[in-house]
Amino acid sequence: MTVHFIGAGPGAPDLLTLRGRDLIAACPVCLYAGSLVPDSILTHCPPGARIVNTAPLDLDAIMAEIAAADAAGHDVARLHSGDLSVWSAMGEQLRRLEAAGIAYTVTPGVPSFAAAAAALGSELTLPGIAQSVVLTRTPGRASSMPAGETLAAFGATGATLALHLSIQNLDRLVAELLPHYGPDCPVAIVWRASWPDQRIVRATLATIREALPEGIERTALILVGRALAAQGFAESRLYAPDYDRRYRPRTADSPWAGWEPGDD
Repeated sequence: MTVHFIGAGPGAPDLLTLRGRDLIAACPVCLYAGSLVPDSILTHCPPGARIVNTAPLDLDAIMAEIAAADAAGHDVARLHSGDLSVWSAMGEQLRRLEAAGIAYTVTPGVPSFAAAAAALGSELTLPGIAQSVVLTRTPGRASSMPAGETLAAFGATGATLALHLSIQNLDRLVAELLPHYGPDCPVAIVWRASWPDQRIVRATLATIREALPEGIERTALILVGRALAAQGFAESRLYAPDYDRRYRPRTADSPWAGWEPGDD
């Protein structure tokens, strides 16, 4: 018996990976975070599968479902929204599975920040503007922030910020980032990225509070950074005509001259 942790993606059912789809179809038990995973993903479950919405369950109840499946010899598809590497609460489940000697696998999913960037038609890293993306959040009831992980510390880098689970702290977020990014810094809020009712709000740090309409809450992702609206950035050297690289050597004495794929 194996528990298959599967990143179900940001919401659109066709953004589920093929591996994730096939694992769901092969598991007679499916545990899913019903508050965030759309029902359309569950259509991949096999006929007669036990399907459990874990949104109202605590960790002990979730582990009891897994223990029952283990006793019956049934594999479990454990679905979480987005990707499992951030804010999925997977770590605490894996710790208990390891203590119980239950096998597991992890299948990544499309993360929400990537779906938000796609909705905006934005590259979050642009030459000379930003070459880093910081995935972070503000403190909430469920989790505090380590002392060194502050918005001021991240803002001082000038990196593109992808702020999750923070829409309720928008006023604090703006106040802490204004000294580092300035009032004209672009901000985008994407609510329910990739879902049919997706909503996008574009503004600046100075105007975002007034621009935010009613009803944008919980799953909204906040992106902050100059890369969101930059126009005069340099083109990447990767595709420059004079850039010497193994797939496109520019001179006869290039270290890549004569190199063919598979030579490594």
